[in-house]
Amino acid sequence: RIDANQEQVVSVLRAAGATVQSLASVGKGVPDLLVGYKGQTLLMEIKDGNKPNSQRLLTEDQLKWHGSWKGGALAIVDSPESALMMIGVIK
Repeated sequence: RIDANQEQVVSVLRAAGATVQSLASVGKGVPDLLVGYKGQTLLMEIKDGNKPNSQRLLTEDQLKWHGSWKGGALAIVDSPESALMMIGVIK
């Protein structure tokens, strides 16, 4: 399932010059986005910041996948602003 704010997050990342590939259709706990920006590669799990905290928790599949990830940066973002913070565009 794609969070309501994913389109906004993708739009601001691309406007900032990032390359963005949606991985949402992969499922099985894989993060929602593969993001490249200024030589860095990040994975982003998007949660809807407008929902209560209890509805923004990682699923069991996400917890397993995130816990076993041995690669680079993996971030959970809940807004376009937090996505820009993760790539270093805003502080």
